[in-house]
Amino acid sequence: VFRPTGGWNCGRAIDADVVVDGDRVLLYFATRDPEMRVQMLGVAAAPADTDFGRAAWTQLGAGPILRPELDWEQLCIEAPAVCRRGAQLYMFYAGAYNNCPQQIGCARSTDGVAWQRLADRPFLPNGAPGAWNASESGHPFVFVDRDDRTYLFFQGNSDNGASWYLSRVEVRWGDSGPFLEAE
Repeated sequence: VFRPTGGWNCGRAIDADVVVDGDRVLLYFATRDPEMRVQMLGVAAAPADTDFGRAAWTQLGAGPILRPELDWEQLCIEAPAVCRRGAQLYMFYAGAYNNCPQQIGCARSTDGVAWQRLADRPFLPNGAPGAWNASESGHPFVFVDRDDRTYLFFQGNSDNGASWYLSRVEVRWGDSGPFLEAE
């Protein structure tokens, strides 16, 4: 239903996530630069009362909304997972390609287009050597339950992708945003 345009991307959209934002729906996606080397994120919007067909979507911005900038993100940001908390949108995203290691970061936005990272380090890093997720903690999905509890689902493995496991952690919320309880 959507294909990104502009010289900054290769014209593909993967890892889609949608969130209702007032009277519109925001569609977050991963794409790559024209050389297919750097993966980054974009966003499109459609009216909430539409059929969500191809003609309903409008790409927002003239470039990526988030691209790899931090050392741990390497050449890839993908798998955006967005939720609303009060007046803020929060995005959990995967940084680095699979098993490089991939880790999960977090950013915040008031308008759904301009994003600010919450930290220079991963929100949810890969595990220590020998841990079940030593090769990665990646490809997040955020779920807010009816009781307002928030869960972050993610994939991990310890063997560079020969196996895959799914897990979840509960995200807690404080004055400065989301955090994970220490184990």
